[in-house]
Amino acid sequence: MKGIYVTTHVIDDLQARGLIAHSTDLDALRAEMDEGPITYYVGFDPTAPSLHVGNLLQLLTARRLQLAGHRPLLLVGGSTGLIGDPKQSGERVMNSKETVAEWVERIRGQVSRFVSLDGDNGATVVNNLDWTQPMSVVDFLRDIGKHFPVNRMLARDVVASRLESGISYTEFSYILLQSMDYLELHRRHGAVLQTGGSDQWGNLTGGVELIRRADGDRVHALATPLITKADGTKFGKTESGTIWLDPELMSPYAFYQSWIQAEDSKVGEYLKQFTFIAVDEIDALMAEHAERPGARAAQRRLAAELTTLVHGEAETKAAELASTALFGRGELGDLPESTLAAALREAGAVDVTEGTTIVDALIASGLAESKSAARRAIADGGAYVNNQRVEDPELVLGAEHRLAGGWSVLRKGKRAVSGVRTA
Repeated sequence: MKGIYVTTHVIDDLQARGLIAHSTDLDALRAEMDEGPITYYVGFDPTAPSLHVGNLLQLLTARRLQLAGHRPLLLVGGSTGLIGDPKQSGERVMNSKETVAEWVERIRGQVSRFVSLDGDNGATVVNNLDWTQPMSVVDFLRDIGKHFPVNRMLARDVVASRLESGISYTEFSYILLQSMDYLELHRRHGAVLQTGGSDQWGNLTGGVELIRRADGDRVHALATPLITKADGTKFGKTESGTIWLDPELMSPYAFYQSWIQAEDSKVGEYLKQFTFIAVDEIDALMAEHAERPGARAAQRRLAAELTTLVHGEAETKAAELASTALFGRGELGDLPESTLAAALREAGAVDVTEGTTIVDALIASGLAESKSAARRAIADGGAYVNNQRVEDPELVLGAEHRLAGGWSVLRKGKRAVSGVRTA
């Protein structure tokens, strides 16, 4: 992994990167780490066919701890994924057992890419269905349920917010399942730390308390902050949906663009939390960014680091090339078909019929409002096909104008781009 940082203590590094929102006794955790490597875990519920950018933060936090010598357990929730953590907005839709089992395998493959499975502190991927499925209801209620006071469960924010509208016993009991995971991993693997997002803090501390009550042992929990945009809304959502890690759900080009568009006020924070670049190097980069924000050097570094981490160097280079080639600063013919198609779908793309003129294509693509506007753009020298200026308003888009996949790239001025393809 490129740019791996060196730090005197991983807790210091996590604090410097703004990655600790909540924790149990941090001094006690530090002391335990100083005595030798610890085992820790982070869990992911298969409530979708892919992990997303919020999960990525947890995976990278797990990787940071592993690089410091500690041993990760990555839990894919084959049982908790059948239930679903309570949401503020309402009851989750339950997916079929077959669907969840399929998603477990997909996510198992994803999490394995972000940590090392080899070496003395190689990661182990576990599934909580292994210990929940054989357990009877009576054993669950006697051994787990008896340790959870109902009044404390009712006081949880997400539960309290749902009491009026209604919450099922299934979702109400989710905390018992996740807490039991921590207890089982503590007993089976010696796990003494669970990490997760700040929205999981109640579940994390529930596990800590269960282990104390059931076994009399002291363990730890650490929560990362909610990643937000400058206006306080949750980062990770685009106009078209979630920022997924699976290239089938979100193309590497679209993934790259989501980071390129990071706000100036937040890009330094994202660099510290989502990359392995040393903190002092990030500070220097942000000083450069402050002097020349228009160059967007910080955003380009962020996008390159994250796209390489998730999709590989080849996809990053293709995304970078597409970002420049669409606007006349690179060769469109060098773009892979998949990258060109993804870029044009992000920019806007339409199908046209054989024999369509440039004027009609500009209108169909939305780059011109009318024939007169299209002709005016051409006359002013501001219309392009595949980065070649168009001079003839009667030009017909033909085979000579088609790139990989049958696409033609239209551009008006410097920034307005669209793709057309002959149907």
